Amino acid sequence: MTKAEKTIEKMRNNPRDWRIADLTAIASRYGIVWRQNGTSHVQFVRDDGVSLTVPAHRPIKPVYVQKFLVFIEVYL
Repeated sequence: MTKAEKTIEKMRNNPRDWRIADLTAIASRYGIVWRQNGTSHVQFVRDDGVSLTVPAHRPIKPVYVQKFLVFIEVYL
């Protein structure tokens, strides 16, 4: 099991207290493009054009972590 897979499993078990750096690291690992052009939100875009916007406040609210997990489910 890779480090990214372990982190995803931890997110599933406890979607609280995650940072945007954790989400961007996982997105980069699976080839998901992300951008944050000086704003307070990060936008993740999959190859099929589907996007997800996550506020970059710390910590990220659990609902956004859960949405991110559903968003990357295509790659798992």
